Amino acid sequence: MSDDWKRLPPAVVAALIVQTAAALIWAGAASARIAALEGGAGAQGAVAERLARLEEQGAATRAAIDRIERRLEAGG
Repeated sequence: MSDDWKRLPPAVVAALIVQTAAALIWAGAASARIAALEGGAGAQGAVAERLARLEEQGAATRAAIDRIERRLEAGG
């Protein structure tokens, strides 16, 4: 079994080492990109929540304005 490794050309061994290193570098870069995307997604969730609250406040304000207008029209 150990004789089989001795028969491998040095170029094949070098290619395997380079490919392994490239795969590890690629995996590290992919992990960094995923972490950045997850951080951005968390910020977007907070913005979406604030937007939903603002929309609800806008609807409540519009309802209050409608009530005020009805009272003014009825009293005037």
